[in-house]
Amino acid sequence: MKTGYRSVFASDLLAGQVVLVTGGGSGIGRCTAHELASLGAHVVLVGRKPDKLQATADEIVADGGHASFHACDIRQEDAVRHMVAAIVTAHGRIDGLVNNAGGQYITPLEQISAKGWQAVIDTNLTGGFLVARECYLQSMQAQGGAIVNIVADIWGSMPGMGHSGAARAGMVSFTETAALEWAKSGVRVNAVAPGYIASSGMDHYPPEAGAMLREMRTTVPAGRFGNEAETSAAIVFLLSPAASFISGTVLRVDGARPQVRMGWGQVAAPVDVQGRDAVKPFEGFHRYVTPKVFQT
Repeated sequence: MKTGYRSVFASDLLAGQVVLVTGGGSGIGRCTAHELASLGAHVVLVGRKPDKLQATADEIVADGGHASFHACDIRQEDAVRHMVAAIVTAHGRIDGLVNNAGGQYITPLEQISAKGWQAVIDTNLTGGFLVARECYLQSMQAQGGAIVNIVADIWGSMPGMGHSGAARAGMVSFTETAALEWAKSGVRVNAVAPGYIASSGMDHYPPEAGAMLREMRTTVPAGRFGNEAETSAAIVFLLSPAASFISGTVLRVDGARPQVRMGWGQVAAPVDVQGRDAVKPFEGFHRYVTPKVFQT
């Protein structure tokens, strides 16, 4: 049954595949899960909060797709091992992994405690490594597959979130190494680096950050925030057969923001340019909700 998701890909692109999405209960992960399901995949949602996973799974099923979920703290090695084993037992294999789970908070480097630093590293780097390793060992080593790691716009540093920048840079290096080491098993490993994306994750920042978040679009040459569907499309492409000779790379989804240089003058494209077909927002996700920070 065709769902309401307006994907640019063929509706049977991933028919019969099993794809695991970490952080699948909200934001980019939720959107990606919906698109994958609309293309025929059985999506397995993974996260720490069962209620959010259940809600997303229910949405997917209501739209005619197939989804299940496993609550798991990806920072815990044994929990990850058991979670992946349960998925392989239930479905026989894992064809794709979207390593999307992550989190950070705004703090200058000199105020980050060792505990806070470690928490972000564990979530954004170690957790992703553990999930990818177990998917490889328990399924992909024997049957092949594709992995997409979600990183961030780390080019030119991440002031105010140095712990996340360090973790994401580590994940880029892990992506490149895994692409080399696991190629012999028919496994491709790539990354997607979202820039300023208007997703629900922005609502986790404190209210006082609202003004800064709303002004960030003026630093983007495209003149706007990206959306979840534009990020999901990049992820799906890298999972698809069309990317069968792409491995070890990072696909940026950022409206050219890292190219901004002081002294260039006006950075953001004017409104009339933002609406042109080549750069206007792709409104693919039928269940998208605008973050509260942009509703004021």
